[in-house]
Amino acid sequence: MEYVTSVPQPRSEASGPARSGRRSLAVALLCGALGAAVALLSSRQSWSAGTASVAGGDFPLTVKGSDITGVPAALAIVGLAALVAVFAVRRSGRFLVSTLLALTGAGTIASALLGVGDSSALDEKAAAASGDTAATASALSHTAWPYVAVAGGALLLVAGLLALRYGSLWPAMSGRYERDGTPRPRKARPVDPDRPEDLWKALDRGEDPTGPDPAGT
Repeated sequence: MEYVTSVPQPRSEASGPARSGRRSLAVALLCGALGAAVALLSSRQSWSAGTASVAGGDFPLTVKGSDITGVPAALAIVGLAALVAVFAVRRSGRFLVSTLLALTGAGTIASALLGVGDSSALDEKAAAASGDTAATASALSHTAWPYVAVAGGALLLVAGLLALRYGSLWPAMSGRYERDGTPRPRKARPVDPDRPEDLWKALDRGEDPTGPDPAGT
């Protein structure tokens, strides 16, 4: 009776890091793109509201995130650019860009949290509505959109930390199609002596149409 034994195939040692690199890359791309989109969207929404005292009573006031601070939107754009630039650089350049990506996330979080308690934009609208430069807004309230911006910044921060940890395993843009500026030699086309236009073109190129064929044929 014959016995057939199955010998397990040895796994490649590089399969583990490669799998981790693919997973971290997918998560970083998702977190970075989603975080930037969330931060940009939240900055265009109403963050706080209040009232201003005018002659006819209380005048309602609302301000958007961009009226309070433009930092989250600006950092979201920078973070999105850094996420793309991660694949265009290698080694130390990738580390620097990954650090920038993480910092944009941290900056978005900090600026959004600071914007929650900032009433200067409402005070400016209250002064304009009442005609009194010393007027301030009252009955202040805040929406959840600043904290949505914080969540967007957290996603950018996660993307940056993943790039710092696993960026060395990620692929980079191929230099196959990059030109170094060196002119490429043009292949000489065979001259057909029966075609006068080929003879003239060969003479214009400085070639001898009556000489041997450059291709050796």
